[in-house]
Parts: sequence; C-alpha cells; structure tokens
Amino acid sequence: MAAAVPAETPESVPRHRWWEVLRAFTLLGLTSFGGPIAHLGYFRTEFVDRRAWLRDEEYADLVSLCQFLPGPASSQVGMAIGLRRAGLAGAVAAWCGFTLPSAIALAAFGLGALSGVPDGVLHGLMLVAVAVVAQALWQMARTACRGVPEALIAMAAAAAAILWTDAWVQFTIVALGLALGWALFRAHSPAVPSAVQPQVVSVRAGVIALCVFAVLLIALPILAALTAEFAIDVTDVFYRVGSTVFGGGHVVLPLLESQVVGAGWVSADDFVAGYGAAQAVPGPLFTFSAFLGASMSSPLLMAPLALLAIFLPSLLLVVGVMPFWDRLRAAPALRAALRGVNAAVVGILAAAFYRPVLTSAIGRWQDVVIALVAFAALVWLKLPPWVVVLGTVLIGLAAWQLTR
Repeated sequence: MAAAVPAETPESVPRHRWWEVLRAFTLLGLTSFGGPIAHLGYFRTEFVDRRAWLRDEEYADLVSLCQFLPGPASSQVGMAIGLRRAGLAGAVAAWCGFTLPSAIALAAFGLGALSGVPDGVLHGLMLVAVAVVAQALWQMARTACRGVPEALIAMAAAAAAILWTDAWVQFTIVALGLALGWALFRAHSPAVPSAVQPQVVSVRAGVIALCVFAVLLIALPILAALTAEFAIDVTDVFYRVGSTVFGGGHVVLPLLESQVVGAGWVSADDFVAGYGAAQAVPGPLFTFSAFLGASMSSPLLMAPLALLAIFLPSLLLVVGVMPFWDRLRAAPALRAALRGVNAAVVGILAAAFYRPVLTSAIGRWQDVVIALVAFAALVWLKLPPWVVVLGTVLIGLAAWQLTR
C-alpha cells in the first residue's frame, strides 16, 4: 500500500514558488482586460485549465467566498490563489503582478505622461472580454449547475441581478443562494476531507490579520481627526472604501467620487478623465486609486499611498479567512450551502456578461464573428489568453478602421 503524502505546512511550502506566482500574475496583469468578470475567466483558464493549481470545485468555492468579502472580488481571488500556492509571499506576489502594471500606467496618466488609447484598440479589448467571459461562464456553469435546482437558482439570480443594479443586490443574491443551498441540499452533501489543500497560513496569522483589519478601520478615522495630516486623511478614506464596498469594480466609483471630489482633492473633470483611462488598461478597476493619488498634491507619495490603502483590506481579509476556509468548506452543511452560493454566483456572472460586457461590445455582425473566433481560439485551440488578446485587438482594430 502506498504511503500517504503528507499535507504541506507553512514551513514546507517551497520558498521559490512566489516567483512562479509573480510570473503568472504579471502576464495576467498585462493582458487581463475587460473588468472583474473577465478577470475571473482569465484566472480560471490559467490556474484551473493550464497550470492545474486548483480544481474546478475549489476555484468556484474561492469565487463564492470572495463575493462575501468587501473589496475587489477578482483581486481577492488572485490573492487567495497566490496564498494557497506560496503562502503570504505568494499572495503579495499575486497582487503585485496583477495590479502594478495598470497602477503604474494610471499613475503615469495622472502625472500627464500618457495619452489616450485608439478607439479601435479599446473595441478589440471589449470583444476579447466577451470571449473570455463566455468561456468562464460556460465552464463554471457546468461545475456549479449540475441539476435542475442549481440551474433554477442561477436563472433567478441572473434575472434579479439584471433587474436590480443597486450595490446591495449582489450581496443579497449570494446570501439567498446560501440559504437555498442549505435548505435544498444539506441532506445530500457528504463531508469532504479537510486537508485537500496545504495549510500555508497559520490560524494565529489569520487571527492577527483580522485584528489588524479591524484596528485600522477604527483607528484611522480617529488618527485623521486628531492629526489633520493630509497623508493620513488619504489613507483613511481609501482604506475605508476598500473595507466597505461590496461588489468591487464600478460600485466603488460613486463612493470615491463623493470622497475625493467632494473634499476638493481631485477635480470632477480629472475624475472623469481618470475613469476613462482606467477602462483602457488591464487589471482591476481599483487601480483607479493610483490615478487619483497622482492627481493630488504630493503625487509621488499619494499615488502609492492611495493604491496600498484601498487594497490592504482585501489582503488582510483573505489572509484572515483562508486558515479557516478548508475546514469550513469540508463540513456537510457548508458544502450544501456552497452549492446554492455557487449557482447564485453563476447567475450574477451571467448578468454581468449580458450587461455591460455583451451590450457594450457587440454592435455589428462583424463583432459577433470576431468574438466567436476568439472564443474558439480559447476553448478548442487552447491558445494562451495573451495570444488571443493580442490577436483579437489586431483584428478588431483592422475591422474598426475598415468600417469607419
């Protein structure tokens, strides 16, 4: 009988792995256009299909977990993947690789070093996002919706997300999916082994991370009121935004506008111009914070400060919950609940695929053809996503020029 392979511990995880995490996420950070829903598609293609760092079920559970956490969900999924692969260094490497390319570009734009991107290039990027999201949605639906009840939950979630677009709706849909999953599937959800994945962060480290998250959330507003230092004010505002916004992406824009434009730190015109630039770069929309920091006084200090402050809550929360996650997801009751959550998340992703991805990208029959070609290149030809991105941009740019 073969000897059992011991689970990896924080001490046994190879130290060099953070390099491979950094390489993988840097390539994604340079090519992952299309917003949070597209990012999840890129992640699934890279880390489930190509690299096999996660199984489909594990990836779907991570996506569901991050829907419950405030902050940018796609960035949190990336941090969680890096954390599971190489510990805390892997989480930081995943964030750096995925975030810094767009953050540097937006900070440079805020400093006046970059100009706009041609419309044809932007249109090509939107078309490749259609293909990437469609592939991810199809694969995740096959995993999460294996029966009629799950399919009905997904369809109801999609309808609700399309009809109501308020910030609280997404969290409510996920919570209802959890309740339905527990009610419908708890009698048919056996326990799974809790040591499937290496425990790369200790429980003690997780508790410390959660305590630091809470202390900063309470202490920063007090410190800002007592000191009246501009740098502390900026840190407080961006940390609170990163700690309290559910849904990520475009949901963060109204809150950021009320804070930075309302306070007179950034003009309304600059805010709109920066948002337009953020649509032209890969990576998470939360890197818009780097542009805002670069548009303030002392830009070389404020740009990295705003960027770090808005993402720090996500890192602390991911590190805080992950030591408990495998134990929790192994319990039959939570497995049942996750079946409902995963189905609800598929519905939310389907709604996001319809609007804004599909409605903003497809306007002519040529767009349909280009998107289908990109989809075929991903699904059947198994081409790397960055190759598909580059090819689709070139084709989309040519088609745009011919039809002008």
